[in-house]
Amino acid sequence: MSIKWAALAQTAGVSFVVTVATVAVFALGIMALSRREAAQEAATTGTAGPGTANLALAGASVCFAACASVVGYGLYLIAG
Repeated sequence: MSIKWAALAQTAGVSFVVTVATVAVFALGIMALSRREAAQEAATTGTAGPGTANLALAGASVCFAACASVVGYGLYLIAG
């Protein structure tokens, strides 16, 4: 029995990079939701426009959709 160390290292490296990227994108989504709440509060006081909260929500939605697609692809690779 022989272990292909180069393939194992490559798989571990790709897994690490994808995991860190997914966590970073999820954190950006959480940050966008936080900015949405701040923009909603600012809109009630009249210091920000109403479109800022909608833009932050759209950004958060894109981030969470990207995370969901990475998880879905991982499940596809495992099951298929």
